[in-house]
Amino acid sequence: MAVSKTDTKVIIDGKVYTLSGYESEEYIQKIASYLNGKIEELKKEEGYSHLSRDLQTLLLEINLSDDYFKAQKKLEALNEDLESREKDLYDIKHELVTTQMRLESTEKSLKKAEQENQENAKKIIRLEASSKK
Repeated sequence: MAVSKTDTKVIIDGKVYTLSGYESEEYIQKIASYLNGKIEELKKEEGYSHLSRDLQTLLLEINLSDDYFKAQKKLEALNEDLESREKDLYDIKHELVTTQMRLESTEKSLKKAEQENQENAKKIIRLEASSKK
């Protein structure tokens, strides 16, 4: 099944553009909205309006790159945290299995000791009965 290209009209910094891509129109609008937000942030900065259009574009690109690398760093940290939690979970599961095995072994030992205790109690009763005779 082939994915069709989407043509979407967006407004970026007051200008209408037609963007084409394989993403949904909603996604393309979301990108345009993000760009508009970044542009508005920069326009609030003192001196930004006095820069040449090329420097304004460069500043926008630098800010977008900064956002990208910060998001990458956060993703890496989250992945490391996930790996750590998965390892902790594995260790806990291993400990649980080991504890269950020990519990089963202890229950078997207890059952054997109870049986021996019952046999010894029967022997004592027999010995007491035979000694009274």
